[in-house]
Amino acid sequence: MSLSGVSLSRKRVVMFGGKGGVGKTSTSASAALHFAAAGLRTLIISSDLSPSLSDIFEAEVGATETPISAVPNLWALEVNTDEVMRRWKAKFGAQIYEASQVFLNMPYDEIVDYVGMAPGIQEEFLLDFVLDKVRGNEYDMVVWDTAPAGDTLRLLELPHRFLEHLRTAPKVYLRVRDKLQLGSVPFLELIESWRSLSEEVAGFFRDEAMVEFVLVTIPEALGVFQARRTMDDLTKFGLHVKNLLVNFVVDNPDSDFMRRRQAMQQPYLQQLEKDVGGTLCITRIPLFAEEVKGIDRLSQMQRLLFRVQ
Repeated sequence: MSLSGVSLSRKRVVMFGGKGGVGKTSTSASAALHFAAAGLRTLIISSDLSPSLSDIFEAEVGATETPISAVPNLWALEVNTDEVMRRWKAKFGAQIYEASQVFLNMPYDEIVDYVGMAPGIQEEFLLDFVLDKVRGNEYDMVVWDTAPAGDTLRLLELPHRFLEHLRTAPKVYLRVRDKLQLGSVPFLELIESWRSLSEEVAGFFRDEAMVEFVLVTIPEALGVFQARRTMDDLTKFGLHVKNLLVNFVVDNPDSDFMRRRQAMQQPYLQQLEKDVGGTLCITRIPLFAEEVKGIDRLSQMQRLLFRVQ
């Protein structure tokens, strides 16, 4: 197992992922604290449906960038789907309405809201929302506390699926144009703009020079098996995990109960070392006696993560 702590090269986005309940928020918040302490303007984003950045930083965090007053250079944001859709409407609403007027005579809000509810639209523009924070160059680092593993993988696959749909969509609208004897179909211009956006999003999140995925797990059967599946799926997607964090490790048992927990964990720790120890930096994070929340506890965890003295 690694004794040197997490090894992160300079990226623009560091994503923390894993199954629910393994400590993604506490580890990503600790990493954000580390980058901010190094003088990097850092934004931590949570896209979990039940975000807990407010709880873990003990500060009010909402749908817009909020400075963490106790930590210079650190801002936090809990992604709100309503805010994502508001920005999506501001970006594409006028185009959608203009294109739809060829076929429909409906009020603006009804048309744009209906299109916005199409499967995959909100998730696709969540990725664009995150990418927007990088494009703006306001922050040196974006730390992303992602949703549980399965949801995150589906999210990362969406640009590819969206592109597959957009490849066939023009044929449909051209048939409609010919059938209705229309002079032009504005939807084709809209599709082309969405295609460009989707290609940009897909390319960015596959760019290892810009994005790194840190996998978080626990030394139990479900955690280890899920971690291995996630690594395989991420590799197929084009993201190669280099750092694996193993959380809640019992180091110094002081009771029969804790000794039994430690004994239970050992085979899984050994299995991880055997399976991926030669290719990944594996960092153990001990089980804390207290819950990890507040700047002091997060600072303690970040010192363990990065082996800061």
